[in-house]
Amino acid sequence: SHADKWMLFPENAGECLSIDEVAVTNGELYTVITNKTAHGKRKALVAMIEGTKVADIVPILAKIPLAKRNTVVEVTLDMAENMEEIVRSAFPKAKLVTDRFHVQQLVSDAVQEIRIGLRREAIKEENEKIKQARKEKKRYHPAFYVNGDTKKQLLARSRYLLFKPSSKWRKQQKERAKILFGEYTELETAYKLSMMFRSVYEYSYSIPEAQEKLLKWYQKVEEKQMDSFITAAESIDLHKTNILNYFIDQPKYYSR
Repeated sequence: SHADKWMLFPENAGECLSIDEVAVTNGELYTVITNKTAHGKRKALVAMIEGTKVADIVPILAKIPLAKRNTVVEVTLDMAENMEEIVRSAFPKAKLVTDRFHVQQLVSDAVQEIRIGLRREAIKEENEKIKQARKEKKRYHPAFYVNGDTKKQLLARSRYLLFKPSSKWRKQQKERAKILFGEYTELETAYKLSMMFRSVYEYSYSIPEAQEKLLKWYQKVEEKQMDSFITAAESIDLHKTNILNYFIDQPKYYSR
């Protein structure tokens, strides 16, 4: 039976689909296609196929009649080249749209990379101090910030606040952010770059608008010269056509 290798439900296909790779319990990867308008409810699954290789996926999707596949007008996907190739082969009439979550994740990861690097340094520094104290037959006493965090804790506990806009910070997080940014200006710079990128999605309602905001963001990244952001900006630029497709006919939620 092919059921453990692939499942197809062509009748569930609609104009807007989503393609993603999903890891099942044993770590095996499957390519999953869903109907976006079903919002994860019943009849959302269009295809679930073992593997992620173009050569394995396309022949299975070709079992769906071409006329049906040609009715797909939009497919949301991540930035993986294989996913793009699968969509172009199987749904030739569809516009490709990079999923907002994946793009924002790329920028969030750039911030976290800086935080993790600083935390590693703090751990090394603390280890040295512990070794030194032992050499001198003393007990090591870490320094605490006003909120009770040590340097190591400050950098570990700041993880979640760096994902959120400052308007969503709770009282404790506000206090922690103030200390963090006072100690590590590069983290504040990284956070501001991340929030500036977020606003491209929050406040753009057409491709030209998004393009203009993105250009300003690229310039800021260039100016700040942070490696993790230069890499993220490069990836975004390489996929900008599909990323910008997200902004076609975005509804205007407010009047200007």
